[in-house]
Amino acid sequence: MIAASGLRWILTLMFAAPALYGLWQLVRPTTDVTGRVGHLLHAAMGVLMIAMAWPWGMDLAVAPQVVLFTAGALWFVAASFVRPGEHSRAGAVKAAWPHALMMGAMAWMVAAMGSSGATAGHGGGTGHGGHEGHAASGAGLASMSLTGTGPSVASALLAVALTAIGLVWLARALDLARGQAPLPGGGPAPAGTDTTAALDPACHAVMALGMAVMFALFA
Repeated sequence: MIAASGLRWILTLMFAAPALYGLWQLVRPTTDVTGRVGHLLHAAMGVLMIAMAWPWGMDLAVAPQVVLFTAGALWFVAASFVRPGEHSRAGAVKAAWPHALMMGAMAWMVAAMGSSGATAGHGGGTGHGGHEGHAASGAGLASMSLTGTGPSVASALLAVALTAIGLVWLARALDLARGQAPLPGGGPAPAGTDTTAALDPACHAVMALGMAVMFALFA
């Protein structure tokens, strides 16, 4: 969990935005079945990342979260092969791997935190309740950290990877938003322009960057 209340609220808002966007896309009639599953997984990720930042989230069971996010990672990989949509199969795999990585990172983080709690003898077998007793991070912003060099290094590497992914998505969102801007004369965007297209990469960017902060704090 995050000890600094200000950062905790910032991360909560960061994860709430993609969660709400996922729920919005979930109920849109234009969203196909593959898209609905993906948006549902992203919404669940946002909610559980919020939980991870708060004390009450430490009491959630570990196993269902690991199963959910492992299945989510496999789903994005499988869907890119079976239902590539408007992309070629290679393009679908390229578009899907960041989502699979984020789902896998979530599964790993939850499992590593649960394992650290059990090893430390804090009764973390079904939840994260014992993690509040771990040493605080050097910055004092998180009230727990992963135990062992391996998990800490892995967490740091994931923080770097997620930062890179988030910046790429952010650049894509800015490019799309620029294309959706009103004409220089003040008129509306060109006919046929999807004025919400930038929201998708923007929300993915916010999620990835928020996760990067969490992984960096827990490393």
